[in-house]
Amino acid sequence: MSGYNPLVLSEEVRKHVSRTTKEGEERKYYRFRGGKWYGGIATGDVVGCNLRCGFCWSWRFSHVYAGGWFESAESAFRKIFEIARRHNYEYVRLSGGEPTLSRNHLLQVIKLFSETRYTFILETNGLLIGYDPSYARDLAEFPNLVVRVSLKGACEKEFHALTGADPSFFRIQLKSLENLLASGFKPCREVYPAVMLSFSTPESYSLLKMELSKISEALTSCIDEEYVILYPHVVEIMKERGLKPNISYTPEGVPDFMI
Repeated sequence: MSGYNPLVLSEEVRKHVSRTTKEGEERKYYRFRGGKWYGGIATGDVVGCNLRCGFCWSWRFSHVYAGGWFESAESAFRKIFEIARRHNYEYVRLSGGEPTLSRNHLLQVIKLFSETRYTFILETNGLLIGYDPSYARDLAEFPNLVVRVSLKGACEKEFHALTGADPSFFRIQLKSLENLLASGFKPCREVYPAVMLSFSTPESYSLLKMELSKISEALTSCIDEEYVILYPHVVEIMKERGLKPNISYTPEGVPDFMI
């Protein structure tokens, strides 16, 4: 079983979605929005990702780079801040693609929010943090940060089936949790795993919990269980990739806790 190397892909994607100007590192975005996730959150959706998940809700921007526009950290901060202020949200985030691809940009955005009352939620697949422990140490400098590591499946085989990447990189995802805890993040309160379980089995999920308990027993108590929502464009990419979820939701049938 083989597949692409997400770290090599990271370098290729970065060329298209990140640039350095006199304003610092700029990142491509394709929208800024408010939403009901986390009970209300202001979001900047970034272009580009280092995985090619066959269930991705934002694949039209995360798998290709033609759309979007560049924003400096300061301008992205101002747009997200204004949405949060207007709606009286408590949380802010970058989403859509993989935020960690533009390291300096991300750290600057988080730094700017660290001087506000808002909690920044970093949604990441964890690969770059798992590969480079210094990334976790840099993130640990910010007291307002919560890291949500989104695992793609519950084991190496599922990871490969869902992403097409070399299955060994599933271990790098797990390593990101280890690196973050070693850098001082508190399990559950400041870092926690999310797992796409629509394509998993009860057996693989049980084995994942055992793997997480080796990192920290606490992590098994705060797993964010993810399931595919059948938006038309998600159904399109799943059909193309031959993926059939065991559990899924229609947009109209999403439980309140998932909205």
